[in-house]
Amino acid sequence: MENLIISTLGQGLLWSLLAIGVFITFRVLDIADLTVEGTFPLGAAISVTLIVNGFNPVLSIVGAAIGGVLAGVITGLVHTKLKIPALLAGILTMIALYSINLHVMGKANVSLLRMDTIYTYLEKIHLAPTWALTIVGLLGAVLAGLFLFWFFGTEIGAAIRATGVNPQMIRAQGVNTDTMILIGLALSNAFVAIAGALVAQGNGYADVGMGVGTIVIGLASVIIGEVLFGTRSFVQNLTAVVLGSVVYRIVIAVVLYLGMPPNDLKLFTAILVAIALALPTLKAKWQSR
Repeated sequence: MENLIISTLGQGLLWSLLAIGVFITFRVLDIADLTVEGTFPLGAAISVTLIVNGFNPVLSIVGAAIGGVLAGVITGLVHTKLKIPALLAGILTMIALYSINLHVMGKANVSLLRMDTIYTYLEKIHLAPTWALTIVGLLGAVLAGLFLFWFFGTEIGAAIRATGVNPQMIRAQGVNTDTMILIGLALSNAFVAIAGALVAQGNGYADVGMGVGTIVIGLASVIIGEVLFGTRSFVQNLTAVVLGSVVYRIVIAVVLYLGMPPNDLKLFTAILVAIALALPTLKAKWQSR
């Protein structure tokens, strides 16, 4: 039971990087970006392929982040320059990334059997696999939170936040909103790709289909965190996203423990997100009555 709790906590912290990426587009930029469903396996594919070809696991995560940035920039260019709606731009990039991921890996899945990963380095200093997973997840979440707290306090970060809140106002101040959207999408998909790389190294393989449903998982983490922990400040927002990811993983572990078939997890997650998104409306209607 102790290993299950620690493993669930570690998984929640790892996937919080995905949730942070979704938070940047969904809440900061006010864009529903489906690129993440292709960027997540892209990060996994790049990381695993580099490791198999002899690269350091840490450097492979950097490579995954660069791939995520490029994917985000492509979506941003399709949206801002070709004037295709953000939702459709994300779908187009996501579909294209499926083929790109196959080319990166050379086949549908690649195993890391008997290969060194960032987790095996920690296991060599006598840490249990579950603790190695939790430490990497905690370190990733803390570093991501600190970086974003600093970045969104800068002039560029403030301009990105303003672009999501009121693009007309920030455009009147002489800011190029197209550039802000590009930077935001690049940053978001970088975090998603890093999450894919870390999850792939933890699982020991990368699969071309591992990104299916990741947008719903990210949204679930964001919404659950906001409902349970509040959104009174940006720091609280970031903390809520990370804790929401952990709570989501705990909920999934509990329903699986109670006997829910694994095939029903996507359905359960979709219903959970729909209920969480509808809570403010349901609450307002209840209060009006």
